[in-house]
Amino acid sequence: RRVHGALMNIPDTVSNDLPPGDDLPASPEDDATDGKPHPLHRRLKSFVKRAGRTTDGQARPFAELGPLFLVPYTPERLDLTAAFGGRVGPTVLEIGFGMGEATAHIATVLPETNFLCCEVHEPGVGALLKRIGEQSISNIRICAHDAVDVIDHMLQTGTLAGVHVFFPDPWHKKRHNKRRLIQPEFVNKLA
Repeated sequence: RRVHGALMNIPDTVSNDLPPGDDLPASPEDDATDGKPHPLHRRLKSFVKRAGRTTDGQARPFAELGPLFLVPYTPERLDLTAAFGGRVGPTVLEIGFGMGEATAHIATVLPETNFLCCEVHEPGVGALLKRIGEQSISNIRICAHDAVDVIDHMLQTGTLAGVHVFFPDPWHKKRHNKRRLIQPEFVNKLA
């Protein structure tokens, strides 16, 4: 087969090395033997993790500021007051902040508001950490993980004062509708 101008030797069939009786489940209901969905039935992601180069200027803040401003993803409820170092205030979830320029600006304009920011692009996380250090911003925490998982597992219902989503759906083709972040189910989770 020819893929992007290169000749690839890809077999038309895939061998099945599974022992007899270990076939894939006939339906999603049949796959919950241990309570977990089958790996082939996992949720589609609304993003593609871009392979970008993290510069030294972006990597240094990970070591210096990461322990203070990065919130590790854990599938358990997050204590927002503790995550923000005892700061009490309204919390805004920011999804996909890119390189963090708008996030840093908004956080300085609204110093009484806490911003929990989700981004999966490592150079962007590093860039925002760098801005936090340069501008002495204290009301931002970053979770470098999928925002849908953060909402589902880390945030309690009713804890957010707002949500910022900038440029959420780069999936412009109709066949990619299923990948778009802004879907009725997701909006209902936020409401």
